[in-house]
Amino acid sequence: MTKLLDEALAAVRRLPADAQDEIARAMLSLAASDEVEAEPIDPEHLADVLESLAEARRREYATDAAVEAAFRRFDL
Repeated sequence: MTKLLDEALAAVRRLPADAQDEIARAMLSLAASDEVEAEPIDPEHLADVLESLAEARRREYATDAAVEAAFRRFDL
């Protein structure tokens, strides 16, 4: 098992049981498929998706503080 997968599983273990089951179903589905199909992109969002991919290629990622601020907006 990779270190990243081990960290992800540790994070999932801290979630409620129903969230753990949802993630487990997604993982099993991904592991069972030979090729993950891409979801269609709404044409209205295409420019944002392309810009995000360009940022990733340039290794321009959100800071930890920005990610934490984004998650604080959700009631988790």
